[in-house]
Amino acid sequence: MDVFIEHMKIIKNLGYKFYDPKIFLDEFEKPKNEKKILITIDDGFKSFYNEAWPYLKKNKIPFILFVSTEPVGKNGYMTWDEIREIDKSGIGYIGHHSHTHEYLIDMAETDFKNDIKTATRIFKKNLGYVPPIFSYPFGEYSLYMKDYIAKNFKLAFGQHSGIIDINKDRFELPRFPINEKYGELKRFKSLINYNPLEYKFLKPEEKKLDNKNNPPKLIVEFFNEQKNLQNINCYSNDGGKWKKSNLRFEKNTLIIQFQEPFLPRRGRINCSLNDNGEWRWFGTQFTVKKD
Repeated sequence: MDVFIEHMKIIKNLGYKFYDPKIFLDEFEKPKNEKKILITIDDGFKSFYNEAWPYLKKNKIPFILFVSTEPVGKNGYMTWDEIREIDKSGIGYIGHHSHTHEYLIDMAETDFKNDIKTATRIFKKNLGYVPPIFSYPFGEYSLYMKDYIAKNFKLAFGQHSGIIDINKDRFELPRFPINEKYGELKRFKSLINYNPLEYKFLKPEEKKLDNKNNPPKLIVEFFNEQKNLQNINCYSNDGGKWKKSNLRFEKNTLIIQFQEPFLPRRGRINCSLNDNGEWRWFGTQFTVKKD
């Protein structure tokens, strides 16, 4: 909790504003001229309610709480009364995080849809509405899953690192994970000052890999206005070890043919660009099916 409070102080001391989730949702496609910080919390653990919620409420810091409906009320998790308290507070915004929080990507398509529909019914019963923002458990999704979520929600978050801008796919939005392992203050100070590395498109759209499409070829087309593309560095964990990726450019398009297949369960690539002293960043995540 003391580290979390330091994170909040760093944000305030740098002069950044906290983004109200409802405003973020309503104005997502409008161009922005300032960077704001959006806080999201996954899973609805009791520890969040006991430790962080009083601090956020006292300091009127808005956030999204992504809730999986199956564990609600069980040992270590918040109750529906506590979730409703946050929902009615004016600063806490409830998000949809599936029913079971299982590895949804491993489910049959029908079972995946039934999991989402089950949570939807429970939210409707206990909150009176269905949250329009979704968070993929473990940040894992296939193209089929993303297409289904896109038809039923307004926005969706993964767990690949990066900064949101209006050009990002609104159904695979990036987030920087901040936890015990990745919450160190020096790292946090760096992340909070990063800017988006914007692009027209990123391929492959299918983020679920098997022996037919692993390793994938990553293709990223940047906007013509983006300068200093020669300064991009990318690192990936194909083959099970983090290493610098071999980059190839065709005009303003970045192409990476990974050296080895990504290993189960998740493959990641992160790219950064020193743009005349301003650091830009994007990342993506693949989910690798076991044989």
